[in-house]
Amino acid sequence: MRLTSFTDYTLRTLLHLGTNPGRLVTIQEIADLHSISKNHLMKVVNELARNGVIETVRGRNGGFRLAHAPEDVNIGAIVRMSESDFYMAECFDPGGTPCGLVTACGLKGVLGSATAAFLAELDRHTLATLLPEPAPREMPVIMQQRRKSA
Repeated sequence: MRLTSFTDYTLRTLLHLGTNPGRLVTIQEIADLHSISKNHLMKVVNELARNGVIETVRGRNGGFRLAHAPEDVNIGAIVRMSESDFYMAECFDPGGTPCGLVTACGLKGVLGSATAAFLAELDRHTLATLLPEPAPREMPVIMQQRRKSA
């Protein structure tokens, strides 16, 4: 299984927003960072905004940011939102070509289980679980000296 470029750009956008909490980010910033077409990113941002995942601010100093805390952004839901389908084979598509083996084939069940397991794993994660842990802040020297003398 391979995720579409749209989903890849969606996840990259969310990861960038998650590492820049509260700050307004621009499409140009992400396009430059990842060497991605601004036109593709506009579609991603529009979809994320339409689904309430991000909030946008218009105007000269505008941009967009997460509408929810990273802990509340489920990766499985994001992937489902951004992928057009999960048809692992033509027999999954109701409008696909009929297969002569449909009554004797176990492949559809195996692929269906694999897809369900893939999505279940993504459901276990939020944007917060994908972000790097913040570096621990060092204790000021004065506080270290007070602890030693106590």
